[in-house]
Amino acid sequence: VGVDPRAPAGDRYLRSEFQKVAAALTSERWDAIVAARVLHHVDPLDGGVALLAQLAPLLLVDEFAPDLIVGDAQRWYEERRSAAGDVQAPERVDDWRRRHPHLHPHDVVLGVLRRCYAERELAWVPYFHRWLRSAAVEAEEHLAIEAGDIPAVGWRWAGVARL
Repeated sequence: VGVDPRAPAGDRYLRSEFQKVAAALTSERWDAIVAARVLHHVDPLDGGVALLAQLAPLLLVDEFAPDLIVGDAQRWYEERRSAAGDVQAPERVDDWRRRHPHLHPHDVVLGVLRRCYAERELAWVPYFHRWLRSAAVEAEEHLAIEAGDIPAVGWRWAGVARL
């Protein structure tokens, strides 16, 4: 079941905020939960992640570190954004940050995850190509990360609940 305020129509999706339907979801035990680019928004984060640990023993997370999009990484992204054309991606990271002042930094999210789950894997991965919707940018981003020109700002994580 996918839960998102902008979920597509269908019986496998709930068009809602997770916190509003969480009580209904606790009536079942789930095998796993996938949190895709959402935990940096969850408030309160501690309670939200604790609830996930009650719902399923396995949590898979696909996230990014908004706090790492600074300096060389920010410049690298903004140079490519200007050539990306009509995509729904921030043109300027500073403007985007002003519109989203309450995002959790990656270390806060990881800290809460590690309190509720035993970490099994953490992998840092490219992220900007998702905003820019470009396979060419993905290849270029991989190369820039490998060369040490920019950090990977995306991360994937897996953990088993500490119940």
